[in-house]
Amino acid sequence: MGKKAHLDIKESMSELQKLHGKQRTFSGQKRAKCLIEIKSARFSTRQELANYLGIHKRTLERWVISYKTGGVVEMLSDKPKAKQSKIITPAIHQGLEQRVNDPHNPFLGYWDAHNWVQQEYGIEIKYQRVREYMIQHFKTRPKSPRKSHIKKDKQAEEAFLKTT
Repeated sequence: MGKKAHLDIKESMSELQKLHGKQRTFSGQKRAKCLIEIKSARFSTRQELANYLGIHKRTLERWVISYKTGGVVEMLSDKPKAKQSKIITPAIHQGLEQRVNDPHNPFLGYWDAHNWVQQEYGIEIKYQRVREYMIQHFKTRPKSPRKSHIKKDKQAEEAFLKTT
């Protein structure tokens, strides 16, 4: 027999109905509906409740655990999962960051960054992963203007500014 769908919910049914109405996302509405259905004890097992909501029973278990630990606020919050990259280590991240922000020796493209990581660290990382990582963490774009040209001569710039 499956696990019973009983859970001691502190909020009243009217509070849960209000919370359900305030939810902006579909998943938030499902979570609030889950609390309402558990409170009303319409379903005898969690599997039946999960089937009714159209979710997997493990998802329902995670929601119940989050409700037990942090209450209704924790359960209804839809926080993104911030996982640290296992492929790109902090040392590689630091090196990429220095190279991206260096105006004198920038990457010429994502392919250049990909090749640089292979040469410097000896790690085979897929091109797409390096590209996505750089866009996500450093807000790079394929064709972003540089602050100054690579081959610009500093003395020529100062002389030009003095004459104007």
